[in-house]
Amino acid sequence: MKDLFTILSSLEKDEHIHLGRLLILTYVFSGDKYIGEIEGLTKLAKLDFLLRYPTYLERALLHNKKKMLKAPPKEYEKTSVESKMVRFRYGPWDFRYRRFINTLVGMGLLYLRKAGRSYYLGITELGIKTTENLGLSEDLKDIFERSKLIKSNFDYSGTNLMKFIYKTFPEIGSLQYGKEIL
Repeated sequence: MKDLFTILSSLEKDEHIHLGRLLILTYVFSGDKYIGEIEGLTKLAKLDFLLRYPTYLERALLHNKKKMLKAPPKEYEKTSVESKMVRFRYGPWDFRYRRFINTLVGMGLLYLRKAGRSYYLGITELGIKTTENLGLSEDLKDIFERSKLIKSNFDYSGTNLMKFIYKTFPEIGSLQYGKEIL
């Protein structure tokens, strides 16, 4: 039988997990009328960092004197290496974001809009329906709850979110560029 490390490591290679997580995150950030957008890949990466690493989300909430009452990290998530990101110039990053976004846009679930030098990521009608169907899954309940926590507590600009992450998690800033964040 495979050990937990092998199973969790194989999950990292399953793009569907990442696509679903980014779809849910964008859905939540679209708001009640589904017109909200995430401005920039930097902001998306930082929001996704908090979502992928629930122990960091918990620490970020504690830093802001809040508790993670809904969907706290499970015991296995505290030591899991399922979600690898690397230290990049502007903070935690996954080099596959462009591919993930292009895939979601190509599937008609998200749209990407350029205005000036910025890109805005939003959800389509098909994306809304798909995400609502995902919401029926008990397995994704924590992703939805954590996305809501992130939206209500960390909906900062990309630059301010980056500064918050480096201030709150100084160990990330001390990593060499390209080094995995565990």
